[in-house]
Amino acid sequence: MTDPADADAGGGAGAGAPTGLDLDRLAAYLAARRPELAAAPLRARLIAGGKSNLTYLLRSGGHEVVLRRPPLGHVLTTAHDMAREHRIISALAPTAVPVPEALLFCSDTDVIGAPFYLMEKVDGEVFRSRSQTDPLTDGQRRDLATAMMDTLAALHAVEPAAVGLADFGRPEGFLGRQVRRWAGQLDQSRSRPLPGVDELRDALAGSVPEGANAGRIVHGDYRLDNLLATVGTGATAPGQGAPGAATGTLGAPGAGVSVRAVLDWEMATLGDPLADLGLLLTYWSVLGDSDAAVDNPVADGLGPRAGFPSGAELIDRYAGRSDVDVGPLHWHVALGCFKLAVICEGIHYRHTLGQTLGGGFDRIGELVAPLVEHGLRAVREK
Repeated sequence: MTDPADADAGGGAGAGAPTGLDLDRLAAYLAARRPELAAAPLRARLIAGGKSNLTYLLRSGGHEVVLRRPPLGHVLTTAHDMAREHRIISALAPTAVPVPEALLFCSDTDVIGAPFYLMEKVDGEVFRSRSQTDPLTDGQRRDLATAMMDTLAALHAVEPAAVGLADFGRPEGFLGRQVRRWAGQLDQSRSRPLPGVDELRDALAGSVPEGANAGRIVHGDYRLDNLLATVGTGATAPGQGAPGAATGTLGAPGAGVSVRAVLDWEMATLGDPLADLGLLLTYWSVLGDSDAAVDNPVADGLGPRAGFPSGAELIDRYAGRSDVDVGPLHWHVALGCFKLAVICEGIHYRHTLGQTLGGGFDRIGELVAPLVEHGLRAVREK
């Protein structure tokens, strides 16, 4: 999808402003709190690609910043929490985990109709489609996957209390609460029969593992297309970064591949890091495996089907860089399938109500049934 043309402040929400923003109100708010970001004209465009929260590029004078807000209309409770996202990227700024600089958080829904926050614009590319990943060499795809797993290991190595996040979640009982939470989200999005989804929910609830790794920072939606990365000649060494890039850039020296920033933190919490691995494998090996008969309108450039290493290779890389006890992941993959099925159903529901922006939403609902089927198979594995 081609990004829409920039819209200017000066005519309000009804005069060319991107849907989901009132540029006049936003300009007035910024003028009072961050005047350096409010030079006229304030221009904005929706950044295409996301299927949940909305992301906009704002231009004001010589500044470019990014604004994040929840989706329009039907919003699942706690699933689009801008305050949490702003808090965690602020906390992780001094760590080895590359994140954009957090600039401002606004809880006042009178400004644009929803809470939002601003962060720096980081240079890099979100690798989501085959048109982006097919031109990469086999070595570049492997290095990109390696950098993705090294970055996740770096996140899970951060001590929450050391960065002011000791109260960011309740690690005890995390996995059981995840099942209950996504079951509740499903009930808010039901609009059609979903064969097997209740059976998957019950099977997960009846076999929750111990969660021996609980207490780590969990991203909640970790995958390749939630990273900003660069692939080119001349690698950036960890911690150096390029102009406009986040500090703590992680890369493979000599490979020309680096992760500039981890994005989309609204579901982050304290919990079991195996939940991140299970969901990552759901995207990578369930939707992105060459042997899986599942088309992927979410991100078709991920996984072995797109020429990347296997899910098993990703887990081996992570295990070699982390002190997390990576045991059998069948249950966690099943949870990932259930969670992603619920997310896709919520997006499908918003699409039927005409409350989605951008393209590719008409086929999201097709993912729900195969995700449920794979989740049922995974939860039964020993």
